[in-house]
Amino acid sequence: MTHASFIIAAYGVAAAGLSALIGWLVLDNRAQKRALADLEARGVRRRSDRRPS
Repeated sequence: MTHASFIIAAYGVAAAGLSALIGWLVLDNRAQKRALADLEARGVRRRSDRRPS
């Protein structure tokens, strides 16, 4: 393997890894938003939204 092909392969692996992480974050964000919307629809609220008594 030549020096240039090693560098290109390393950048390719790094780009693929970053793309996979970004994709996973986007999908997880959507899932978390759906879960939060479901909880709010069922009437579950955050403790931080409660007013002190």
